[in-house]
Formats: sequence, C-alpha cells, structure tokens
Amino acid sequence: MNDDRRAILQMLAEGKITADEAERLISAMERTGPTARPLDGPSAGHNKPPPKYLRVSVDADVHGDATKVNIRVPMALLRAGVRLTSIIPPEARDQVNAELAKNGVPFDIGQLKPENLDELISHLDDLTVDVDSADAKVRVFCE
Repeated sequence: MNDDRRAILQMLAEGKITADEAERLISAMERTGPTARPLDGPSAGHNKPPPKYLRVSVDADVHGDATKVNIRVPMALLRAGVRLTSIIPPEARDQVNAELAKNGVPFDIGQLKPENLDELISHLDDLTVDVDSADAKVRVFCE
C-alpha cells in the first residue's frame, strides 16, 4: 500500500473525510498514476512549480483614508505554523470551510495537520478568493 492511499484511509479512520470522499480521492489517485502529485488539485498535469507564497491583498477605505495592505507569506512559514489552526474561532473556521468548498476544495481547516498540509497547498495552487464590499476589496491567492 502506498503512502497516499494510507493517508486517505487514515483520514477516513479519523473521521476527517467520508467514505464517499475517500473513494473519490483513491479513484482520482489511481487515474492520475504514480507520477502525479498526491491528491492532485486543479493544476494536475501542469509542470508548474508549487507555490512559494500565499498573498493577501487588501484595498480599503477607512474613514475616508485609502488603505492598502499587501501581505506575502512564505509557504514554509505556513508549514511551520499549521498547529495554530486550533485557535481559529469556530465561526471563522466555518466561513473559511464554506469558501473552500464553494471553490472546489473539500477541506476542513479544523482538521489541518502537518501531514495533510501538502494536500491543501496543492489545491490552493490555482485558487483565488476575491471578496468585494462597499469599503474594501480583499484578494487571497498563491504565487
């Protein structure tokens, strides 16, 4: 049994994914073959290097003052800080999970562990989340 299959079965045993999700992941893994990245996301088949940074860009109008924030977080820092997800408030965690699911990423950040962080990063590879409101524009993406 390879490591990818073992990881999927472990997530199933721990209740992190359903049996249907496990079946789909294993089927997708078998279709893509052993040379593909584990649990490939939308960029499967591209020879694009994995993302190095998570970018958060915010343009806001706070009390009449234009404010711009541009944050570039190294993926290595995300890997080191993955244990901090346990302090995310449940309401925020639910909103993040809903946005991820809406964009085709079936991932529960409450179950984020070092061993499955690479799966999330592979899904984030081609993901862009844009939030527009009357006072601010927020964009989250990888590069």
